[in-house]
Amino acid sequence: VQLQASGGGLVQAGGSLSLSCAASGRAFSSYAVGWFRQAPGRGREFVARITRSGDTTYYADSVEGRFTISRDNAKNTVYLQMNSLKPEDTAVYYCVADYNYRSISSARAVGYWGKGTLVTVSS
Repeated sequence: VQLQASGGGLVQAGGSLSLSCAASGRAFSSYAVGWFRQAPGRGREFVARITRSGDTTYYADSVEGRFTISRDNAKNTVYLQMNSLKPEDTAVYYCVADYNYRSISSARAVGYWGKGTLVTVSS
């Protein structure tokens, strides 16, 4: 599966931004999907994941209650709605996919990565 994230940009602290990730290739609904991020000078960090059907989600503590992951299998797209953004949310955000939902917790375990999109939150 090929993944392409979009929607990044510059936003003030407290604002909102919505990311999208379009998938192509093999059946999108066969994959669990999620988001990672990488801040300058840091490693890739898990953000959120969602099951194939979309019925179960899981978030990093740092974004719980502020970010919402969702997917539309008919459109082969996964979304990340980000609210109450903080400067520490500044990072390149990556859309990921894997057959195994629980693999989307460690950057080493994820099978498929898309190109990232930069989110910058100004204070």
